[in-house]
Amino acid sequence: MPLVTIDVIKDVFTPTQKKELIAKVTEAMIAVEGENMRPVTWVRIKEFEGGDWAIGGKALKASDVHALAAGKAA
Repeated sequence: MPLVTIDVIKDVFTPTQKKELIAKVTEAMIAVEGENMRPVTWVRIKEFEGGDWAIGGKALKASDVHALAAGKAA
């Protein structure tokens, strides 16, 4: 029974985007493991508070991620 966990910063993704992540990751897993595994393929999204996640020693907030996605330096 595969379990995929997607870690994200809270308030980066909308509920619609999270639903899409779950659907697409599920489809990617099924493409590898086979359709019979769909009923037991788990995908979950775990959200961390802004500032509880850091890269290179710099704590990131949702606004930093949104700036990166817009092509601006965080």
